[in-house]
Amino acid sequence: MGRFPNIAAAKAKTGAAKGKLYGMYAKEIYQAAKNGGVTPEGNPSLKRLIEKAKKEQVPSDVIKRAIDKVSAGAGEDYQTLTYEIFGPGGSTLMVECLTDNTNRSVSDVRAVVNKCHVKMGAMGSVSYMYDNLCVVGFNGLSEDEIMNALIENDIDFTDMEVNDGETLIYGNPNDLFKIKEAILKAKSDIEFTVDEISLLPKERITLTGEDLETFKRLISMLDEVDDVQNVYHNVEI
Repeated sequence: MGRFPNIAAAKAKTGAAKGKLYGMYAKEIYQAAKNGGVTPEGNPSLKRLIEKAKKEQVPSDVIKRAIDKVSAGAGEDYQTLTYEIFGPGGSTLMVECLTDNTNRSVSDVRAVVNKCHVKMGAMGSVSYMYDNLCVVGFNGLSEDEIMNALIENDIDFTDMEVNDGETLIYGNPNDLFKIKEAILKAKSDIEFTVDEISLLPKERITLTGEDLETFKRLISMLDEVDDVQNVYHNVEI
């Protein structure tokens, strides 16, 4: 498949301030706890988010406050919205927002689109060019050991690749935890280098000159929008 190396760029959090990062995780953790319970052991989604937040050095008190808000009965409710954008030079973007105010979210994203002179697409106009997949990455098992682990646990996967000793498994987003559990059964001390649910472009393009500058400006401005959680795109960076 060869598309994973660009996930970090696809998420497009370049230059994000710590405050933005903390706020993003606080909202995600709060919503995960509200939807599935405040105990990480009984809520795999919450456990995964906490682990990721700690890896990104989000302070423990930020995590605790987000969970405590649920226990205290806070009435906040966030929803995920995805905006589809046609960028410069044939580029496309999928912009994920986690927001408690739909009007604010679409207004802020549309303002960026207008300032960069690009186009907001209708629902489905861009998304068909992306695959919604989970990606699990790790070291420490041979390809045969991995295949046996997946087969023994009756887990289907979309693709698997090895880059410099790191194995990447792509699969259905609903199978993320199943894939991780199967790998941990095979080797309990595995540490996952990648643990993502992402939108991966089926094809990538290269931009140059003015198109590239406009694209970089677009990414930077989207990154400054408070409600924006992730930006996925089809540009080789």
